[in-house]
Amino acid sequence: MDYRKRRQYDMGGLPMNTKLAEPVKKAFRTKGGGQKIKQQANNMANVTDPKTKKTVKAKILTVADNPANRNFVRRNIITKGTILETEKGKARVTSRPGQEGSINAVLVQ
Repeated sequence: MDYRKRRQYDMGGLPMNTKLAEPVKKAFRTKGGGQKIKQQANNMANVTDPKTKKTVKAKILTVADNPANRNFVRRNIITKGTILETEKGKARVTSRPGQEGSINAVLVQ
């Protein structure tokens, strides 16, 4: 039994679980009155080539691997660390799409 009721600052949100689909973003109010844009779904990623230092927008074909949860691969859920199959090749996600609202990735050779 808890010693007190839940406070507003105790409340957290459920994970966003960004899916591979047409882009959908949602804005949330954060503590302190700020805003956080969460990515519910996206099919494009900002892919950086570490050799040429160039960043291009590439279409995501599929989720190849997800170290966070192996079941996320089947469900095409994108989190930080996910290996994506893109038009430019395999890329590892470096951003947190459910928190930041964009998918940034680095090519993996």
